[in-house]
Amino acid sequence: MGREYDSISEEHRRWIGEQHMFFVATAPPGGGHVNVSPKGYDTFRVLDDRTVAYLDLTGSGIETIAHLRENTRLTIMFCAFEGRPRILRLYGRGSAVLHDDPGFAHAAQPWSPLPPGARSVVRLDIDIVRSSCGYSIPFMDYAGERETLSEWAERKGPDGIERYWDDRNSVSIDGLRGLR
Repeated sequence: MGREYDSISEEHRRWIGEQHMFFVATAPPGGGHVNVSPKGYDTFRVLDDRTVAYLDLTGSGIETIAHLRENTRLTIMFCAFEGRPRILRLYGRGSAVLHDDPGFAHAAQPWSPLPPGARSVVRLDIDIVRSSCGYSIPFMDYAGERETLSEWAERKGPDGIERYWDDRNSVSIDGLRGLR
């Protein structure tokens, strides 16, 4: 069953690297909508045994960034859909470096070159690493990445992405400040 760790072990790092997707969960303070977002592509990095980050690509919502502006609670979860059953959650304090922040180029170095539509780097300073069994998680076969988001962002181009951010990513569903 579940175990708790103070940091990411080398075995955790290896296993995380084998996963094709992960989930990010945040919540605004004092009520509002809890958000869970699936993430794909090669966007996740273990920076050290207590720090991870992921490249946040343009999406239809801006909940994670809006929630992190209000409080820093962030959970990242990985599930094994292949092999031995396992769930690994990383709990801690998150922050976002937005695409137009002075530190973005430095924060985004692990993803060079950047894919089109990269809007932030979300970093998690880990408080707790917790594993659980995952016995009920189904087996699923990985068939490959969907190129839909990359192709969409390429077609939009930098100016179109900026307009999309203004239109769709300026506030969260609860009215919290997003990108602008």
